[in-house]
Amino acid sequence: MAKVAAELKYSAEHEWIAIDGEGPALIGVSAVAAEALGDIVYVDLPEVGSTVTAGETCGEIESTKSVSDLYSPVTGEVTEINDEAVSDPALINSDPYGAGWLFKVTVTEEGPLLSAQEYAEANGGEL
Repeated sequence: MAKVAAELKYSAEHEWIAIDGEGPALIGVSAVAAEALGDIVYVDLPEVGSTVTAGETCGEIESTKSVSDLYSPVTGEVTEINDEAVSDPALINSDPYGAGWLFKVTVTEEGPLLSAQEYAEANGGEL
């Protein structure tokens, strides 16, 4: 069973978000999604300075199995992307809640988010 990080919030589309109220929110994909995708070989992220909208696609994740859309769990401006994950997408598989984060956003509005408990129950993950 895939790990669900208890301190994070999640979108129904399998993105996680860490909001601390101090700075930009950190966004990535859950271990549940990384496991389901298999070996991730390519990631296309939104550009720094672009605006993302909650619930809308903002990039792609490609694995040896399929190509999946990446959805933004919030609305706001992208302030940084994880260049390491772009150059080594396997980081998303090996450390989805750490080194495999994808991008940061200055949040103006949150989309519908699930608690870790709700996400784990809906997707067969474990806290």
